[in-house]
Amino acid sequence: MQIQIVSVGKVKEKYIKLGIAEFEKRLRPYCKLTMDEVNDEQAPEQLSDKELYQVMQKEGDRILSKIKSTQYVIALDIQGENWSSEQLSNEMEQLSIHGKSQLSFVIGGSNGLSDDVLQRANQKLSFSKMTFPHQLMKLILLEQIYRAFKIQKNEPYHK
Repeated sequence: MQIQIVSVGKVKEKYIKLGIAEFEKRLRPYCKLTMDEVNDEQAPEQLSDKELYQVMQKEGDRILSKIKSTQYVIALDIQGENWSSEQLSNEMEQLSIHGKSQLSFVIGGSNGLSDDVLQRANQKLSFSKMTFPHQLMKLILLEQIYRAFKIQKNEPYHK
C-alpha cells in the first residue's frame, strides 16, 4: 500500500519531529509512506471573509497539486465521520482489497481545507470535535495508520 500525507505548514517542534520519525520507521514494513508539506499562506490574525477564502484557496491549490488522480483521498475535517481505530483499519483494508491502494490523507492549515479540497476528497474523517494543531495532527495520524496496520495483521500493540 502507498500512503501519502499532504499537510499545510512545516513541523517546527523537535518533540513532534521525533515522534513523526519514529512512526515513519515503524511504518516501513507495512507501506510506502510519503509526506508532502505545502507552504501555509502568510496572513494576518484577523481576516475578512474574502481574505480567509483567498488564503484557503491558495493553500488548497498547493494541496491539490500534490494529489494524483489515481489516489483515494481522505481529508481530515472536523465535520467528517468519526471512526474508531478498528474502523480506520477496516476501511484501509477494504480499499486495498478493492484496488485502491494509493491513499492520500490531507491535513489542512489553521484555517481548515478549501471547498475544492473537500470536494476532491473521497472521504472526510474527523478525529475529534476538538481542534488540534496541524503539526500535532500529523503525528496522531501516523500513529493511527500504524495502529491500523497492526490491527489488520493481528499483531500486538498497546491498547
